[in-house]
Amino acid sequence: MKLKTPILIFCAALSVAACTNPSRFGSDAGAGTGADALGGANAGIVPGSASDPTSVAYFQQAVGDRVLFAVDQSTLTPEGQRVLDGQAAWLLTNTDFTAVIEGHADEQGTREYNLALGARRADAARAYLQSKGVPGGRMQVVSYGKERPIEVCSEEACYAKNRRAVTVLAGGLTG
Repeated sequence: MKLKTPILIFCAALSVAACTNPSRFGSDAGAGTGADALGGANAGIVPGSASDPTSVAYFQQAVGDRVLFAVDQSTLTPEGQRVLDGQAAWLLTNTDFTAVIEGHADEQGTREYNLALGARRADAARAYLQSKGVPGGRMQVVSYGKERPIEVCSEEACYAKNRRAVTVLAGGLTG
């Protein structure tokens, strides 16, 4: 018992000391974090996170994955074109990704009308991306009409968010 207590205290102290300085054995000890893991140039970038310029999260948050439309319109606004310019640049840089462009409408109007309007919106976004050099074979369009609203209420603020085209990415599917 007398020998067991000092050994346990020694092991506990050694364990705590081992955790205090991750770089005490050279640059390999910090592998998996910060500059050591990513070669210094990409310090602080976590792969797949919104800070990784090759990630879907970055595309959604920094580039923007949606464009909004006016009531009963499928014409791109200048703001929508700016977002699509960023999407085109990202897609041309990250060629392992394909895109499905979803067309959406607000809840006003018939199901059939909104499906057709959503298709026109998705087609407008696809055509713009293609005009910027994104190969048509990497993009598909689908219309959900009014079936997948982001906001559900009978106010213009909600309707405006639902009139959109959303670019959804899938990785590793190009041929």
